[in-house]
Amino acid sequence: MTVAPASPGFSTTVETLRLREWQLGPGQPALVMDQFSSDDFNLVVDDRADVHVNSKDGRFYLGWFPLGRPGTDGEGWKIALTGTAKVRGYQVSFDVETPAEIVAAAVARVLETSRRL
Repeated sequence: MTVAPASPGFSTTVETLRLREWQLGPGQPALVMDQFSSDDFNLVVDDRADVHVNSKDGRFYLGWFPLGRPGTDGEGWKIALTGTAKVRGYQVSFDVETPAEIVAAAVARVLETSRRL
């Protein structure tokens, strides 16, 4: 009885190797900003046209820096949440060229996890 040797490499299909189209470019920042109501959030546009959103309780912050956040290497979006006495907060940053749809999804998830006390 003869056993066929295993072929070297891996097996795939042409379909698997086809290129994909990926969304690139900053997109529409309104997709992010439209998630905030004036009832719960403050919005400020500064002299550089950077946009800052913070929750009325001061624990949530979102900054949009279309030309890049000063002092950083291309940071375009910053999400920060202040922690409590028992649990640390966190920060998330996105590049200037990150599609707004990606940032909007992250912001939506953060907002979904919040609740009023």
